[in-house]
Amino acid sequence: MLSASNAHKTHEIAVSVRGLGLTYKTAIDRRPTLKARVKSLGRGGKQTRVIRALDGVNFDVEYGQVLGVVGTNGAGKSSMMRVIAGIIPPTQGRIEVFGSVSTLLALGVGFNPSMSGRDNVFLGGLASGMSREEIENHFQEIADFSELGEAIDSPMRTYSSGMFSRLAFSVAATVRPDILIVDEALSTGDAKFKEKSLNRLKELRSDDRALILVSHAMATLRDVCNDVVWLHQGKLIQRGDPNAVIDAYQEFLQVGKSAAIDEDV
Repeated sequence: MLSASNAHKTHEIAVSVRGLGLTYKTAIDRRPTLKARVKSLGRGGKQTRVIRALDGVNFDVEYGQVLGVVGTNGAGKSSMMRVIAGIIPPTQGRIEVFGSVSTLLALGVGFNPSMSGRDNVFLGGLASGMSREEIENHFQEIADFSELGEAIDSPMRTYSSGMFSRLAFSVAATVRPDILIVDEALSTGDAKFKEKSLNRLKELRSDDRALILVSHAMATLRDVCNDVVWLHQGKLIQRGDPNAVIDAYQEFLQVGKSAAIDEDV
C-alpha cells in the first residue's frame, strides 16, 4: 500500500478547527396564499431561509486518533466533513489541515456512472492525489479488496449501492493518506465486507494516522474510535471517551442501548 508522504508522530495536530461556522441560504419553495401574494406586490424577490449548519465549533484531531462523530440527521456532521475536506468554504472560523487527506464522504461521489469500475478507480485515485503510475501499481490490490471480480469492467450505472460503496472504500483506503475522512460509507454492503472494511480502518489506526468517522452505527464507533464528538444543531455538545459520549447521546435520544439500536441510531 502507499505510504504517507511525510512521517508523523502521535499527538501532533492533524486537523485544527477554530470557531467554525457555516451558513446556508435557501429559497423557500412553497405556494403563497392570495393574501401573501397581495402583501408581496411591488416588493419583488424571493423568500429565503438562513440555515446555520455549524455554529462556533472548536476541536483538534491529533495523529493517532480515531475521532467518531455522532448526531441526529441535520446536526451538521456531513457539512463539517465537507468543510474539513476543503469541498466547501466555511462562513466563519479557521481550519488548518496538516497532511494529505483522502475522503469517502458519500456513496459514489466523484464517480462517473457511465464509466467502468476500472476507469473510476483511476478517476478516484487521481482525485485523491495518486499518480497514474501509483494507481497502476496498486490497481490489483484495489480490485481484489473490492471483490467485484469481472464487474470491475462493467459500467458503474449497473452497480448496486453495495458495489459502489465497496469500490469507493477500496480506493480511499488504499491511498493510505495522513488523514482519512469517512462519512457514512460503511453502512452498505454485506456483513463480511463491513468486517473487512473495519479491519482495514483498524490497520490505518495502528499506522499512526488520523481518522474521522461519521456514522450512525454506535457499536462500530465504540469498537474503532478512541475519541467521539457529539454535534447537535450545528454545535459541539460533548467530546471525550467514546462510551461516555455515546451513552450520553443515546440517553438524549431516549432510546436505550439494545444491540439493534447500537447499529441503527
